[in-house]
Amino acid sequence: MTLSPSLTCREWEELPVGDGRLTEQDAARLQRAAERAARRLRAPETAVLARTATGLRASQIVGVLVTPGPTLEILPKIDGRDEEVRVALVRMLAVARGLPVATGEVTDLATQRHDLLEIVIRLFTARSLAAARRGLPRHYLEAAADLKLLRGRLDATRQMTHLAVRSDVLACRFDELSENTPLNRVLKAAAAKLAGVTRSAASSRRLAEIRARFEFVADPPDPLRETVRLDRTNRSFHELYRLALLLLKEEWQSTAAGRTRGFALLFAMNDLFEEFVGRSVRRAVAPWRVHLQHRRHHAIDADDRALFALRPDVVVETPNGPLVLDTKWKRLDHREATLAVHQSDLYQMLAYAHAYDASRLVLVYPWHAALGTPGVIRAWRIRGTDRTLEVATIDVGQPSEVVDVLRQTIAMHGDRPEPGLSE
Repeated sequence: MTLSPSLTCREWEELPVGDGRLTEQDAARLQRAAERAARRLRAPETAVLARTATGLRASQIVGVLVTPGPTLEILPKIDGRDEEVRVALVRMLAVARGLPVATGEVTDLATQRHDLLEIVIRLFTARSLAAARRGLPRHYLEAAADLKLLRGRLDATRQMTHLAVRSDVLACRFDELSENTPLNRVLKAAAAKLAGVTRSAASSRRLAEIRARFEFVADPPDPLRETVRLDRTNRSFHELYRLALLLLKEEWQSTAAGRTRGFALLFAMNDLFEEFVGRSVRRAVAPWRVHLQHRRHHAIDADDRALFALRPDVVVETPNGPLVLDTKWKRLDHREATLAVHQSDLYQMLAYAHAYDASRLVLVYPWHAALGTPGVIRAWRIRGTDRTLEVATIDVGQPSEVVDVLRQTIAMHGDRPEPGLSE
């Protein structure tokens, strides 16, 4: 039976220490794990969890922290029950990272009271077993052996030196079809890693079967340095490989017994929201060209040097000229005239408008119920120009509807892309 997560909270929520759920010792363990994870993410040490006078406060990094004591799950601050938010988060990851996830499958796992980590583990084990049962990818690797009959070609150097007094054997070098490929070593390493952190008996059994099927695959000392070649011969493993990399990039430490002392599966919501929106825009407007994190322009030309690079999140080349979109993982306030749009974000968009000669600018925010219907909720005319700055929202709790909302948003003012697929 799957154990429920020790603790679950939302972004910016505080976990009280000493309330019966979280002891001082466990809080210290979580804080140390959070600090290690923050350093790996190149963020301030308090970017994941910050100690307050009464507890631990989460920030805008979501995911799971596993320690020898408690496990903490941090979910995005969006509308919905925890189960619904987990589904939304996994769907965002699927779109942003190109992972093989079906909405119905994730929904089923979430309703079984799996936390985020167990959902990802179940997805990995299901994909791995299905692929392994069809047969692991194999490549020809060079091998050497001393044989009674010639196989491949003769290793003359070894034959004339080490085997000079052996007339009964031949030094052979030959190509052998082997499962010990870089791709399989990465997958085996991911399975071994997850075996140390899963809290589900069912997942443990599946991971044991996966490792048994990789019996003739070596254990890599550093799986992230494996030179994996993805081609048509292993196409069915491409998405599984991306999922394995997602898991292997997280910080972990093994004990002598092989179990895991610490594990972090964390995502900065600002970055995840940006990736999710960018890839969704590509699907929404194909075959139009879409640039993510465009770096063509600078704000200043000084002494034949370009200074202050401009990097809008999304630039769409529409028939009516460039359209610039920037994502902001911030909560809008419908009660304010400015919707709580930060002034610095406005200045940033004005710089983009000038550099790209764009007549339309769109700031994209997460939707919540007080904002009405997802889509464009406000359109402002920039004084002294014919440019518009629009504020749009998307409901990340309904990822399957985001592409249509973005298509409708971009289709305003005569820009009308036909439905298309991602690049």
